[in-house]
Amino acid sequence: MPMTLNRVSVPVTVDEDACIADKGCTVCVESCPLDLLAIDLLKKKAFMKFDECWYCLPCEKDCPTQAIRVDIPYLLR
Repeated sequence: MPMTLNRVSVPVTVDEDACIADKGCTVCVESCPLDLLAIDLLKKKAFMKFDECWYCLPCEKDCPTQAIRVDIPYLLR
């Protein structure tokens, strides 16, 4: 049975047009202290594999193309 991931409702979203993981970039994956990000092997783009984000922002701050966006919930801002 194939497993599908719902990437719409996660706090970390990736602009696939701006993501350069297909060129070898893994900055967001390496900067995440919880190892929540990965590179999709078919699309060659970053995505959030687990929804357990601490909203610590290194993935967003370190991304060289600003492809990562962390949506911090209103009550945590």
